[in-house]
Amino acid sequence: MPDRAGEGNGGQALTRVSIGRRRALRWMVVPACGLAVPQAFADAAQAASARVWPAREYTRVILEARAPIPHRLSMLREPHRLVLDLDGMDLTADLARLATSVGADDPYIAGVRFGRVTQASLRVVLDLKGEIEPQVFQLPPVADYGHRLVVDLYPSNPVDPLMALLERDARTRPAPAGEAGAGTTRPGAAATRPLVVAIDPGHGGEDPGAIGPRGTYEKHVALAISRRLARLLDAEPNMRAVLTRDADYFVPLAQRVAKARRVQADLFVSVHADAFREARARGSSVYALSENGATSAAARWLAQKENDADRIGGVNLERVDRTLARTLLDLSQTAQINDSLKVGRQVLDQLAEHNTLHKSSVEQAGFAVLKAPDIPSILVETAFISNPDEEAKLRSPRHQQRFAESIGEGVRRYFAGNPPLATRS
Repeated sequence: MPDRAGEGNGGQALTRVSIGRRRALRWMVVPACGLAVPQAFADAAQAASARVWPAREYTRVILEARAPIPHRLSMLREPHRLVLDLDGMDLTADLARLATSVGADDPYIAGVRFGRVTQASLRVVLDLKGEIEPQVFQLPPVADYGHRLVVDLYPSNPVDPLMALLERDARTRPAPAGEAGAGTTRPGAAATRPLVVAIDPGHGGEDPGAIGPRGTYEKHVALAISRRLARLLDAEPNMRAVLTRDADYFVPLAQRVAKARRVQADLFVSVHADAFREARARGSSVYALSENGATSAAARWLAQKENDADRIGGVNLERVDRTLARTLLDLSQTAQINDSLKVGRQVLDQLAEHNTLHKSSVEQAGFAVLKAPDIPSILVETAFISNPDEEAKLRSPRHQQRFAESIGEGVRRYFAGNPPLATRS
């Protein structure tokens, strides 16, 4: 049944697509017969497409067009709704498909509706599951993308990652001998504090990373290997793994660093798959940060490519943490780099047991994601996704496990020779 309730001033009849009906409906289109769209908006109106990237951390909705999308945003309560008015936008099949793209398990969106405010203005209503903090911003064209309007839905009360880690540790670690309350512990106590490893699956969401000849996305294999690595490290009695992303969504580079610092990580490992214009390039590599330029032209090129992730994935520049940015730039990182080279050497030696090495030494360049001043940080290029043979390895669960085991063994050997007090100030 159509929902005749208006949404704010000038509300029109809006057609609701319920979660339960989505399997039966390919898409829903509000009839627009007789509605004239100004010629100035024609390109934007006809080129519109939409995507949704749900995650516990936040849900991102993206509208893409050939030209910037004029828009107005309003929030309504009782019930909670986000209303987006799009000037000159036509309801294409791609845009209408947004209603069927929202799953029942989306943490924040319950449904999507469309309607007309005026002849030249399309209304998109996101029915919400609770109170959220929205961020809306535009992105200029980059890579294969046109103009993008981004709507990020953040929870009003986000989970603190350090508290989540402590609560998980309290649930899974046994109580110290002789302490009352079996199955409980004192999370964070100095004598029992586990080593925390922040595992960073590269790319995600709008940013696929490199794409192999068989269509394999770097973001997917990086997450698969990272999840396996996390399980291996969590199985160690003195280690806990924290993923910077646990699903297919985008995390800005600086936020990956910030997450590692918030959980007081002892080590940061960013997992990637390399690519090159020539298919014969092959082998595993490990990188650390450099304060004095890259150790090779290839390392410099790779760092620039990886640092472009923010432009492709989409960062709200108005909400960048300038304090964090200054911290990452201003603090001396000599000690961090020395420790990073040590752990990088251990990981590289273990990768050599499973795969050809692209470089026999740990290389260095200005990777933004490695700039935590107080956490040893490495970036692992597991294999070349652009090489058909190595792409096959990256797609294989057995080889994904072997890559994870190689990285995990390198991490264990590093900590065996470098207790946490030696790596943390």
